[in-house]
Amino acid sequence: MNKPAGPGKSGSKAAQGAQQTPRPAPSREDIVAFIAREREAQGEQMSSGRSPAKISKREIARAFDIRGDDRIALKRLLKELEAEGAIERRRKGLHKAGLLPATVLADFFSRDRDGDFLAAPVDWDAAQGPQPKIIVGIPRRQRPGAPAPGVGDRALLRVEPLPDAKPGEPAYSGRVVKLLERARSQILGIFRERPGGGGRVLPVDKKNANRGELDVHPGQEGDAREGDLVAVEILRTGRLGLPSARVRERLGAFDSEKAVSLIALHTHKIPNVFRPETIAEADRARPATMDGREDWRQIPLVTIDPADAKDHDDAVHAEADPDPNNRGGFILRVAIADVAAYVRPGSPLDRDALERGNSVYFPDRVVPMLPERISNDLCSLRPHEDRPALAVRMVVAADGHKLTHSFHRVMMRSAAKLAYGQAQAAIDGAADEATAPLVAGVLAPLYEAYAALKRARDARGPLDLDLPERKIILNEEGGVHSVVIPTRLDAHRLIEEFMILANVAAAETLEAKHQALIYRAHDEPSVEKLNNLAEFLSSIGIKLAKGQVIRAEQFNGILAQVKDTDNEHLVNEIVLRTQAQAEYVVENYGHFGLNLHRYAHFTSPIRRYADLIVHRALISALRLGPDGLPPNAREELTEVAAKISAAERRAMAAERETIERLIAAHLADKVGATFEGRISGATRAGLFIRLHDTGADGFIPASMLGDDYFRHDERLHALIGSRTGKMHRLGDIVTVKLVEAAPLAGALRFELLSAGGPRAPRTALKQAGKGEKAQRHNRSSR
Repeated sequence: MNKPAGPGKSGSKAAQGAQQTPRPAPSREDIVAFIAREREAQGEQMSSGRSPAKISKREIARAFDIRGDDRIALKRLLKELEAEGAIERRRKGLHKAGLLPATVLADFFSRDRDGDFLAAPVDWDAAQGPQPKIIVGIPRRQRPGAPAPGVGDRALLRVEPLPDAKPGEPAYSGRVVKLLERARSQILGIFRERPGGGGRVLPVDKKNANRGELDVHPGQEGDAREGDLVAVEILRTGRLGLPSARVRERLGAFDSEKAVSLIALHTHKIPNVFRPETIAEADRARPATMDGREDWRQIPLVTIDPADAKDHDDAVHAEADPDPNNRGGFILRVAIADVAAYVRPGSPLDRDALERGNSVYFPDRVVPMLPERISNDLCSLRPHEDRPALAVRMVVAADGHKLTHSFHRVMMRSAAKLAYGQAQAAIDGAADEATAPLVAGVLAPLYEAYAALKRARDARGPLDLDLPERKIILNEEGGVHSVVIPTRLDAHRLIEEFMILANVAAAETLEAKHQALIYRAHDEPSVEKLNNLAEFLSSIGIKLAKGQVIRAEQFNGILAQVKDTDNEHLVNEIVLRTQAQAEYVVENYGHFGLNLHRYAHFTSPIRRYADLIVHRALISALRLGPDGLPPNAREELTEVAAKISAAERRAMAAERETIERLIAAHLADKVGATFEGRISGATRAGLFIRLHDTGADGFIPASMLGDDYFRHDERLHALIGSRTGKMHRLGDIVTVKLVEAAPLAGALRFELLSAGGPRAPRTALKQAGKGEKAQRHNRSSR
């Protein structure tokens, strides 16, 4: 077989000769090998600052000179390879299954016998298989002053596959591109006093709790008292006795809500204290002037936010388009706080913002990305005060699709600060003193424009999951008063659609200007997850063909079929679990959930570093000032995207765990009470339960489900009893009794009181019976 020409070489003499003499069709092995070679070559493209090319059916057809009807056969072959797991579709391109990207954020977790480091990728989808190991050799001769990595550190690595790696061995070699800042060695725990001085500390995070208690000698306890939450450092560890520790800081009583937030901040290593030089720089900042800005102060822009919002970084305005060629259309304006005017690249403010990546929101407080002098003062779009903004003016047609747009650096003056409910009440006929003067000239045009944008959204068909979010309301003591589900209003949707359109405009402008940027991307579901979804849907009578390319609107069709049925909540949950996780990337692969080809976060630079990068990119591309991206930014954006994606995930985990601890403390005095809930997860170990009234999550071990052997059926998302045939399935409504609440760990344990769901299908019962026989055999052979 002739060696295939590479992509882009079809104009060469060799390629022309190949066109005259048809070549044999490539084998499966040829295609997989080609994809692997091209992905490996992309590492060199990225290191030289170039955007790597996509690998799709088109590139493969060009490389192997496949034409005409033969492309249909190629498409069929690629689908088969995906279904078999030999290749996978990620970022709108094909990859050899399980391959890491050329640049990866990884944690050092150990050393091998030769002293080389072993690392693992921070972001890894378990559906792709076991987490791969990376062996990282450190050069003996390093430049003077270069930090030496250690176990527990995090680094950006350039990786290459090891072709001869055996199962269980490192599959990649890596070299350090940049070592990230090492976290301080500090453990958080609950202090227990000992008569005569000193005491013991029980670590609060699960990883350190597994090591057991820490001994605090007399004189090392600082001012800690019984039950206090303290930060300690390890002084000594040995083979005998408890590790000794010294109290570095007393953080307060554990039963305070502040302490619960601090546990999450410490566990996930989220910075919550600004450096002195950062605060000093913020304090020195002075309001921006009109220099080089357009004057938008007469345009009645308004902010619409949650009632308890402290910073306001986006304002909106709409008016009917007077152009007779755009009858029924609108002119929309979205003005965003000009954070780039105050936070310059490389400054202390910038370094702290990048380290944090985003603001983190807890029930009682916010850990901001920027100091209050910036976020709540100079960059907050307060009503009737001059504020600098980066704004986009968009012209949309009557059907809501965008016709044109342009970006402007402006000085604005918000006409009003409105809450979502306040704006909605005004448009519904219940205006108050503040909104009554705004209804006709400001709010009515906004809602009319939103109606047009909604028509465009419905035509586009983005993913439309119905999964309400809960909000914790605290009492005066900082404990849980209630858990509510805020009502979704058209005011919320209006702001969402305006912001989405502004984000699209930002990405389109930067692409047109060939300006480096960070995209907000969302990959399509993997073939394996889609196949699992298809199998589950078939069990409730809904057909989804395996191996097909699916779009977001097809998921909406599935959700529409189960609307207002017993399966509605269940199918919404499983469709959500089928989705990939959104992330920040330099290589664009689109946003599957929003059904958009290009999308970038532009609208919240006070609380997201990605948006600040996009602002700077626009300033550079459009020559709107000297405070844009630095000339060498393109090479650094891959690292920045990886860091802020990781920061987003840690913030989500910290917020979730804080809520779990708060609710566990709230329910601690209700042990023995019964609750209504829903099965939110089914694993071999047991069932996860989510309570209706509080949204609290708890667990029922499989051993407490009754005198039966329960087998986990992954296809049905259920545990099935081998003798009774009873099926406990994801989404089932159940009655449970609370038997244990552990606020320290944020854990609840329940006992199932419900009798169980319907009998499982016959094929599932056979598998459950086999599982019980295997279990009996294992017991008898011990």
